[in-house]
Amino acid sequence: MKRWKKLGCLGVLLVVAAACCTSPVLLSAAAGDRNGGGAVNAAAAGIPQRMMTAYLTGAAQVTTYVSGCKGMRWQVLAGIARVESDHAAGHTISAGGDITPPITGPRLDGSGAGGNTTAIADTDGGQWDGDTAYERAVGPFQFLPDTFRAYGKDGNKDGVISPHNADDAAATAAVYLCGNGRDLADREQLRAAIHTYNQSWAYVDDVMSGIDRYDALGRLPALPSGNVGAVIQAALAQQGVPYSWGGGGPQGPSGGICCSPGGQDGRSVVGFDCSGLTQYAYARVGITLPRTASEQAGAGRRIPASAGFGALTPGDLVFYGYDPTSDSTIHHVGIYLGDGKMINAPRPGKAVQIDPVTAMPDYAGGTRLL
Repeated sequence: MKRWKKLGCLGVLLVVAAACCTSPVLLSAAAGDRNGGGAVNAAAAGIPQRMMTAYLTGAAQVTTYVSGCKGMRWQVLAGIARVESDHAAGHTISAGGDITPPITGPRLDGSGAGGNTTAIADTDGGQWDGDTAYERAVGPFQFLPDTFRAYGKDGNKDGVISPHNADDAAATAAVYLCGNGRDLADREQLRAAIHTYNQSWAYVDDVMSGIDRYDALGRLPALPSGNVGAVIQAALAQQGVPYSWGGGGPQGPSGGICCSPGGQDGRSVVGFDCSGLTQYAYARVGITLPRTASEQAGAGRRIPASAGFGALTPGDLVFYGYDPTSDSTIHHVGIYLGDGKMINAPRPGKAVQIDPVTAMPDYAGGTRLL
């Protein structure tokens, strides 16, 4: 095994909450992005601009080191770093990519802390992990020091290779995942590559869920004309607006109420919850929707869950509920964009964003209003 295997639980998707982000930052997509280039909205993706730059650069550089690698893209690197460090959340990233304070994992002394049960003796003299007795995973991609030493690349070309530099770490992760020349555009090869990074299929599924969402950001279908296009455009314009529990409505973002199951006090956040966003978008074309997602299910022509996602057309409301046959159990709503994507306000701690319609497991059908 090349790196420490994380044994913690996967993050649980709260069915009633959503996000916060700054105003959108647009960056050029990396060469070879299977989504066809265009603009990358770092804020809508919930990724700090400097980390996004590292992912883009790392993906673009990889064929310099692994000429046979195909399909490497920023979304793959972002999917790994989201799970490993939440994109270096809570740390400062300099213009050159250096991360302070350094990100280090639990001491791998076999004590059970942080899920480790096998002691791994120090290999770097504490150079990167600050521990001269045992190893700790290091940097935003959480490499073990000996693994980083074997694969490390100078992503920012400053003559120093460090796991605590975002560019170096991203380039190294790209090389590691490519192996001897994988085709990461092939989903099964991508899953196999992630499994070498951490030999847990639950971990692979967690990373893949993030990659799928990031992929969706780069592949938007053309906007329809007329009122449907106006609704979708109104919702898309709110990307990056924070989730606020109970917030938003026909007039736009607003403070919400207290408190979400996860503890967010919406009164302190100006933004939208899921049904507040749909109210706002449809108000732009003169349609008044009820306040809650479950009530909105009865506002138009109902599309049953049994018809599948293929029955949806752009502009439809798309619902999620604990019992797909009972509207009273619906807990979430988005607006269908086409091509398997929706715009929604997902949960506290996230922003209005584009997600695949498969982002939640309990699809409960849709409603057509136009």
